[in-house]
Amino acid sequence: MAEKSNWQKLVEEKPEHSSWYIERFRTMAADGADLAGEARLIDAMAPRGARILDAGCGSGRVGSLLATLGHDVVGVDGDPALIAAAGKDHPGPTWLVGDLSELDLPARGIPEGFDVVFAAGNVMPFLAPGTRREVLARLGRHVLGEGRIIVGFGAGRDYEFEDFRSDVVEAGLSLDVELSTWDLRPFTAESDFIVAVLSVVAV
Repeated sequence: MAEKSNWQKLVEEKPEHSSWYIERFRTMAADGADLAGEARLIDAMAPRGARILDAGCGSGRVGSLLATLGHDVVGVDGDPALIAAAGKDHPGPTWLVGDLSELDLPARGIPEGFDVVFAAGNVMPFLAPGTRREVLARLGRHVLGEGRIIVGFGAGRDYEFEDFRSDVVEAGLSLDVELSTWDLRPFTAESDFIVAVLSVVAV
Protein backbone atom coordinates (compact mmCIF):
# COMPACT_ATOMS: atom_id res chain seq x y z
CA MET A 1 0.00 0.00 0.00
CA ALA A 2 1.30 3.43 -0.94
CA GLU A 3 2.20 5.92 1.77
CA LYS A 4 -0.78 8.16 2.58
CA SER A 5 -0.48 11.55 0.97
CA ASN A 6 -0.74 14.76 2.96
CA TRP A 7 -4.01 15.41 1.14
CA GLN A 8 -5.42 12.05 2.26
CA LYS A 9 -4.44 12.79 5.84
CA LEU A 10 -6.10 16.20 5.63
CA VAL A 11 -9.34 14.72 4.28
CA GLU A 12 -9.33 12.06 7.00
CA GLU A 13 -9.02 14.78 9.62
CA LYS A 14 -11.58 17.03 7.90
CA PRO A 15 -13.97 14.91 5.79
CA GLU A 16 -15.68 18.05 4.50
CA HIS A 17 -12.47 19.42 3.00
CA SER A 18 -12.93 17.99 -0.50
CA SER A 19 -16.44 19.44 -0.75
CA TRP A 20 -15.18 22.79 0.53
CA TYR A 21 -12.42 22.78 -2.09
CA ILE A 22 -14.83 21.94 -4.92
CA GLU A 23 -17.31 24.64 -3.93
CA ARG A 24 -14.58 27.20 -3.41
CA PHE A 25 -13.49 27.03 -7.03
CA ARG A 26 -17.06 26.78 -8.33
CA THR A 27 -17.82 30.01 -6.49
CA MET A 28 -14.68 31.73 -7.74
CA ALA A 29 -15.52 30.75 -11.32
CA ALA A 30 -19.11 31.97 -10.93
CA ASP A 31 -17.80 35.28 -9.57
CA GLY A 32 -15.61 35.77 -12.63
CA ALA A 33 -12.23 35.22 -10.96
CA ASP A 34 -9.28 34.72 -13.28
CA LEU A 35 -8.52 31.02 -12.85
CA ALA A 36 -6.70 30.56 -16.14
CA GLY A 37 -3.18 31.70 -15.27
CA GLU A 38 -1.64 28.23 -15.23
CA ALA A 39 -3.52 27.19 -18.38
CA ARG A 40 -2.24 30.22 -20.32
CA LEU A 41 1.39 29.32 -19.63
CA ILE A 42 0.91 25.62 -20.33
CA ASP A 43 -0.93 26.35 -23.58
CA ALA A 44 1.87 28.66 -24.70
CA MET A 45 4.39 25.84 -24.22
CA ALA A 46 2.35 23.15 -25.95
CA PRO A 47 1.94 22.38 -29.65
CA ARG A 48 -1.58 22.75 -31.01
CA GLY A 49 -3.74 19.76 -30.19
CA ALA A 50 -1.20 18.50 -27.67
CA ARG A 51 -1.63 15.55 -25.37
CA ILE A 52 -1.48 16.97 -21.85
CA LEU A 53 -1.43 15.16 -18.50
CA ASP A 54 -2.87 17.07 -15.55
CA ALA A 55 -1.19 15.34 -12.61
CA GLY A 56 -3.11 16.03 -9.42
CA CYS A 57 -5.95 17.54 -11.43
CA GLY A 58 -8.26 18.24 -8.50
CA SER A 59 -11.72 19.16 -9.73
CA GLY A 60 -10.47 19.84 -13.26
CA ARG A 61 -10.01 23.60 -13.16
CA VAL A 62 -6.83 23.81 -15.27
CA GLY A 63 -7.19 20.72 -17.43
CA SER A 64 -10.68 21.69 -18.54
CA LEU A 65 -9.48 25.09 -19.78
CA LEU A 66 -6.74 23.40 -21.79
CA ALA A 67 -9.32 21.04 -23.29
CA THR A 68 -11.40 24.01 -24.47
CA LEU A 69 -8.27 25.20 -26.32
CA GLY A 70 -8.21 21.98 -28.32
CA HIS A 71 -5.80 19.87 -26.30
CA ASP A 72 -6.31 16.19 -25.49
CA VAL A 73 -6.30 16.17 -21.68
CA VAL A 74 -6.05 13.34 -19.17
CA GLY A 75 -6.38 14.24 -15.49
CA VAL A 76 -5.40 12.04 -12.55
CA ASP A 77 -6.08 12.67 -8.87
CA GLY A 78 -6.15 10.51 -5.77
CA ASP A 79 -9.35 12.04 -4.37
CA PRO A 80 -12.49 10.36 -5.82
CA ALA A 81 -14.66 13.32 -4.80
CA LEU A 82 -12.55 15.72 -6.84
CA ILE A 83 -12.59 13.42 -9.87
CA ALA A 84 -16.37 13.10 -9.61
CA ALA A 85 -16.66 16.90 -9.59
CA ALA A 86 -14.33 17.17 -12.57
CA GLY A 87 -16.47 14.74 -14.55
CA LYS A 88 -19.66 16.59 -13.63
CA ASP A 89 -18.43 20.13 -14.19
CA HIS A 90 -16.03 19.53 -17.07
CA PRO A 91 -17.05 16.65 -19.36
CA GLY A 92 -14.70 15.93 -22.23
CA PRO A 93 -11.26 15.22 -20.77
CA THR A 94 -10.48 11.81 -19.30
CA TRP A 95 -10.57 12.05 -15.50
CA LEU A 96 -9.08 9.17 -13.50
CA VAL A 97 -8.72 8.34 -9.83
CA GLY A 98 -5.13 7.32 -9.17
CA ASP A 99 -2.17 7.68 -6.84
CA LEU A 100 0.58 9.65 -8.58
CA SER A 101 3.23 7.60 -6.78
CA GLU A 102 1.92 4.55 -8.66
CA LEU A 103 1.16 6.34 -11.94
CA ASP A 104 1.20 3.91 -14.86
CA LEU A 105 -1.27 5.01 -17.51
CA PRO A 106 -0.28 2.36 -20.08
CA ALA A 107 -1.40 -0.25 -17.56
CA ARG A 108 -4.77 1.52 -17.49
CA GLY A 109 -5.26 1.43 -21.24
CA ILE A 110 -3.67 4.79 -22.10
CA PRO A 111 -0.45 3.81 -23.87
CA GLU A 112 0.30 7.15 -25.54
CA GLY A 113 2.72 9.56 -23.91
CA PHE A 114 2.21 13.28 -23.40
CA ASP A 115 3.67 16.44 -24.91
CA VAL A 116 3.25 18.28 -21.61
CA VAL A 117 2.78 17.01 -18.06
CA PHE A 118 1.96 19.48 -15.32
CA ALA A 119 1.31 19.55 -11.58
CA ALA A 120 -0.23 22.84 -10.48
CA GLY A 121 -2.09 23.89 -7.35
CA ASN A 122 0.49 22.81 -4.75
CA VAL A 123 0.26 19.17 -5.81
CA MET A 124 3.85 18.41 -4.81
CA PRO A 125 3.55 19.47 -1.12
CA PHE A 126 0.29 17.54 -0.82
CA LEU A 127 2.08 14.30 -1.76
CA ALA A 128 3.43 11.95 0.87
CA PRO A 129 6.98 13.27 1.48
CA GLY A 130 8.54 9.87 0.82
CA THR A 131 6.93 9.65 -2.63
CA ARG A 132 7.81 13.02 -4.14
CA ARG A 133 10.92 11.85 -5.95
CA GLU A 134 9.10 8.77 -7.27
CA VAL A 135 6.23 10.93 -8.51
CA LEU A 136 8.64 13.16 -10.42
CA ALA A 137 10.26 10.11 -11.98
CA ARG A 138 6.89 8.69 -12.99
CA LEU A 139 5.83 12.00 -14.53
CA GLY A 140 9.04 11.86 -16.55
CA ARG A 141 8.17 8.39 -17.84
CA HIS A 142 4.93 9.71 -19.28
CA VAL A 143 6.55 12.50 -21.33
CA LEU A 144 7.05 12.09 -25.06
CA GLY A 145 10.52 12.76 -26.49
CA GLU A 146 11.41 16.37 -25.85
CA GLY A 147 8.20 17.07 -23.96
CA ARG A 148 8.25 19.05 -20.73
CA ILE A 149 6.98 18.87 -17.17
CA ILE A 150 5.75 21.98 -15.38
CA VAL A 151 5.47 22.06 -11.59
CA GLY A 152 4.25 24.93 -9.43
CA PHE A 153 3.92 25.21 -5.65
CA GLY A 154 4.34 27.65 -2.79
CA ALA A 155 6.83 27.98 0.02
CA GLY A 156 5.99 27.20 3.64
CA ARG A 157 4.40 23.84 2.91
CA ASP A 158 7.07 21.51 4.31
CA TYR A 159 8.75 21.04 0.95
CA GLU A 160 11.74 23.31 0.59
CA PHE A 161 12.61 24.50 -2.90
CA GLU A 162 16.14 23.16 -2.49
CA ASP A 163 14.77 19.71 -1.61
CA PHE A 164 12.60 19.87 -4.71
CA ARG A 165 15.60 20.72 -6.86
CA SER A 166 17.48 17.76 -5.42
CA ASP A 167 14.52 15.45 -6.08
CA VAL A 168 14.35 16.69 -9.67
CA VAL A 169 17.95 15.64 -10.29
CA GLU A 170 17.57 12.29 -8.53
CA ALA A 171 14.44 11.58 -10.59
CA GLY A 172 16.43 11.87 -13.81
CA LEU A 173 15.08 15.27 -14.77
CA SER A 174 16.63 18.61 -15.67
CA LEU A 175 15.45 21.91 -14.21
CA ASP A 176 15.46 24.07 -17.34
CA VAL A 177 13.60 27.19 -16.21
CA GLU A 178 12.71 28.64 -12.79
CA LEU A 179 10.02 31.29 -12.42
CA SER A 180 8.25 32.76 -9.39
CA THR A 181 4.78 33.03 -10.92
CA TRP A 182 2.68 31.55 -13.72
CA ASP A 183 2.90 34.90 -15.54
CA LEU A 184 6.64 34.54 -16.10
CA ARG A 185 8.13 36.69 -13.36
CA PRO A 186 11.72 35.65 -12.58
CA PHE A 187 12.60 33.55 -9.57
CA THR A 188 14.64 35.39 -6.92
CA ALA A 189 15.95 34.65 -3.46
CA GLU A 190 12.82 36.32 -2.05
CA SER A 191 10.34 34.30 -4.13
CA ASP A 192 7.68 32.45 -2.15
CA PHE A 193 6.44 30.41 -5.11
CA ILE A 194 8.20 28.37 -7.77
CA VAL A 195 7.14 27.43 -11.28
CA ALA A 196 9.67 24.94 -12.64
CA VAL A 197 9.95 23.75 -16.22
CA LEU A 198 11.59 20.34 -16.35
CA SER A 199 12.70 17.93 -19.04
CA VAL A 200 13.89 14.33 -19.04
CA VAL A 201 17.66 13.92 -19.04
CA ALA A 202 18.77 12.03 -22.15
CA VAL A 203 20.64 8.79 -21.47
